[in-house]
Amino acid sequence: MFRIWGKIFHKNHLIQDIVIEDGSNVNRTRKVFSGLEKVCAEFDLSVPIWLNKNVSEFQKVAKTRFFSDNFIEVIDFDFLELQVIEEDDD
Repeated sequence: MFRIWGKIFHKNHLIQDIVIEDGSNVNRTRKVFSGLEKVCAEFDLSVPIWLNKNVSEFQKVAKTRFFSDNFIEVIDFDFLELQVIEEDDD
């Protein structure tokens, strides 16, 4: 099972979080993008833009933060954090 954890933080406090599970047979990248879309749909947000810093951070530690410069709309929180918490057993 592949699980990804989406968290919204404001003033160093966890405001909202959700865990998305994906048992499909698609590759890891597709699971991450799909998970991010589901997290954003649950939080009623537009999907943030992946900047180079997000890509490199995610490749290194399977975790990244999306700040206001990643969103087209104005956000009322400090950042959205996305973290892989369980990888598929292949």
